[in-house]
Amino acid sequence: MSQGGPASNGDDAAVRGEMKAFWEEHCTTASIQDVMLDSNAEVLDGAEKPEISMMLPSLKGLRVLELGAGIGRYTGFLAERAAHVHSVDFIEKFVEKSRAINGPLHSNVDFICGDVMQLELEDNSFDVIFSNWLLMYLGDAEVEQLAVRMLRWVKPGGQIFFRESCLRQSGDRRRKAFNPTKYRDPKHYHHVFETARHQSSDSEAFGLELNFSRCIRAYLQMKNNPHQMCWSWNKVALPEDHKPEDEFFGCQTMRQFLDDQQYSINGILRYEKMFGRNYVSTGGPETTAEFVPMLKLQTGEQVLDVGSGLGGGALYMAENYNVDVVGLDLSTNMVHIALDRAISCQSGSVLYEVSDVTKRQFPEASYDVIYSRDTLLHIPNKAEVFKMFYRWLRPGGRILISDYCCGEGEWADDFKAYVEQRHYTLHSVPHYGQLLRNAGFLDVVADDRSKQFVDILEREIKKAKDERNELIKEFSEKDYQDLLTGWTSKVHRVNKGNQCWGLFYGRKP
Repeated sequence: MSQGGPASNGDDAAVRGEMKAFWEEHCTTASIQDVMLDSNAEVLDGAEKPEISMMLPSLKGLRVLELGAGIGRYTGFLAERAAHVHSVDFIEKFVEKSRAINGPLHSNVDFICGDVMQLELEDNSFDVIFSNWLLMYLGDAEVEQLAVRMLRWVKPGGQIFFRESCLRQSGDRRRKAFNPTKYRDPKHYHHVFETARHQSSDSEAFGLELNFSRCIRAYLQMKNNPHQMCWSWNKVALPEDHKPEDEFFGCQTMRQFLDDQQYSINGILRYEKMFGRNYVSTGGPETTAEFVPMLKLQTGEQVLDVGSGLGGGALYMAENYNVDVVGLDLSTNMVHIALDRAISCQSGSVLYEVSDVTKRQFPEASYDVIYSRDTLLHIPNKAEVFKMFYRWLRPGGRILISDYCCGEGEWADDFKAYVEQRHYTLHSVPHYGQLLRNAGFLDVVADDRSKQFVDILEREIKKAKDERNELIKEFSEKDYQDLLTGWTSKVHRVNKGNQCWGLFYGRKP
């Protein structure tokens, strides 16, 4: 039995009291406007529910724990698809409203009025845990406690899904007296759930693996708010004596390695200064404008941008071709900057998410185009990823990739050190193209663009030197020297035949 209990300190206990008082004051009618605290609640509800529902796994035959159920906006959907739903909220008026709406229609729901921090539930008793706007009404220590408890309650292989308002208030209804809601940075939730650990009674260790984190498209399009965020996690067994920090140079995960080192906020903005606004890949807007027309995009097509970075390519495709783009990146820093800039997109639709493409799952035939710029160098098993891309594409779908590659000769020691330090896995341009053919792609083009790569690098070096004072003022002398060293080293490696740059195209029959 998992042990419940009140908050571990007085501060969090006070927060719980404030939150209950807040909702008791604002839930006078238990209406949808009360719950969503928005004058346009019905329209938002109608737009967001199908979107969020599509992100959930199949619930057939599963037991679901719904935390922070409110008036049951999602309870009915869950009950229609699951074997059983345990629906919990701490405001009695909300629970009674949900019972009145959903009880007569669904006999497989338990309606519980209770505080999530006081729940006592069996370990491994639910297949899916779902919560909507719950954690932002808990204190920081409570969020950490609840993350571990949710990890305990969900079965191995089960999924935890939650949605939160981040960074700022979303609803436009005036709060009557005070607003104790915690509009946290999304990185806070990433860290808490990524580091949650539980050891079972037989000493097996478990943690959570991120499926994805993304913003809610309805709020981005209707309210210019990219900070309505949701997360999907899987419960996974951890290997005995698991020390992931050994694998990723002192970091627990590849994502943390990228965010803390290569793609720190400062590192990203330095790269952007070289590549151009919203770009962190070779040639920035110039090569994007050159490569994208190869895809012959049509209005309304669905595009997956793998390693979307700051979103330059995704925004370019959406604005110029009126396509819908999902941009995914493993770096939370990249995605959060891109989210802040997404509201500038004037046509089409761009949605960003944090996810590991090697673990992401999409239904077959979900996309017309897959686009990736200088990203897959981070992925060891490209052959399997290309097979996944093939499945995700619709018949006639196209793929376009640019990526760092290697020459076919022996590597110099400095190139070996560079590849190891960056955690890259590189192939020669011909071998890369063959991997695409092996995955089933036709009309494969594998083009060595190394000369173009050097031309671009040399122009970017000249630009940096011309803007030296500005770069040093915005960053530092060290940043300026690091950029020059990095770029000149690339030129050196290419000229020695070690490093190459490839452009690849393929088509699914």
